[in-house]
Amino acid sequence: MARDAQNRAQFRPAEHPNDSFLLTSIVGSYPKPKWLNRADELADDPESKFDEGDLEEAHDDACRLITHEHERAGLDTVVDGEMRRNEMVEFFAHRIDGYEFNGPVKVWGHNYFDKPSVVEAVEYDEPWLVEEFEFTNEVAERPVKVPITGPYTLAYWAFNEAYESKEALAYDLADLVNEEIEKLVDAGARYIQIDEPALATTPDDHAIVGECLERIADGVPEEVRIGLHVCYGDYSRIYPELNEFPVDEVDLELCNGGYEQIEVFADGEFAPDLALGVVDAHVADVESVAEIKENIKEGLKVVPPEKLTISPDCGLKLLPRESAYGKMENLVQAAREVEEELDAGEVDVPVRDIAPADD
Repeated sequence: MARDAQNRAQFRPAEHPNDSFLLTSIVGSYPKPKWLNRADELADDPESKFDEGDLEEAHDDACRLITHEHERAGLDTVVDGEMRRNEMVEFFAHRIDGYEFNGPVKVWGHNYFDKPSVVEAVEYDEPWLVEEFEFTNEVAERPVKVPITGPYTLAYWAFNEAYESKEALAYDLADLVNEEIEKLVDAGARYIQIDEPALATTPDDHAIVGECLERIADGVPEEVRIGLHVCYGDYSRIYPELNEFPVDEVDLELCNGGYEQIEVFADGEFAPDLALGVVDAHVADVESVAEIKENIKEGLKVVPPEKLTISPDCGLKLLPRESAYGKMENLVQAAREVEEELDAGEVDVPVRDIAPADD
């Protein structure tokens, strides 16, 4: 149940070199410069003269740097790499009334996050991302995408001590996300991505996520692009149900699994645009342009080029920065070369042979 097939056109550069257009983007997170991590440490050190104003300047510098890095790689839409954020749930929980924190929880390897508890009804107070967006939008020469952790993940990756069910909590959070998007739209945002990694771990809850998205999309203008990012999981348990989600684009992590699940979606009925992961976010080796081109063509089994977005599998924050940049640069080059081949009629688009004809 895609919202508006035309809202993708606003992200096509005015001087795009090819008739075909594969929108290129990035999921969200990106490796932080090492000096930014040091700045965070200094700001927490009571013996240091480095204060909150210095830290804000460091964050501004990092956001400016990474935004320009994405543009230098050639991406059509950019993100600041989430330089101001720490962890995708923790960041938002600090900004939503009703959460409190009890200490870090180990999630994998040597990685921890401060898992919050919901201790009373969640409420919206100050905007979460508007200043972040406005800064990046001022810095960027290309359109800016805004990733937001979705309400289902915000509910299910926290301890619930206030609601009868996490489902009820997720619906209240969805209303808050809708309020935040309203403020982002007023500030000029035109591309919003809802991140729901928790759906991949509990795919039978797709109906809950669908209701959350209905609440999120309520009243959002049709020209504003809404995407949904879902991390790797058993996608057969959420398809074809995701066709009913009120989003323009669904972003899937398929490169990681060697596109074994691409046939799940290759029935000619995939309704939203497909944002296809074409580089692996978990491997530092940079895929070649030739390899990425073959990955892009996997997406053409599901949607035609005018409905295909090219991105990494997931956030890149755990990679070495030079690897992340190399992947982005090759991703863009591969997309442009596939566009040239599409213009020349050298690429098969099998989905066009099975999709129903327009009336």
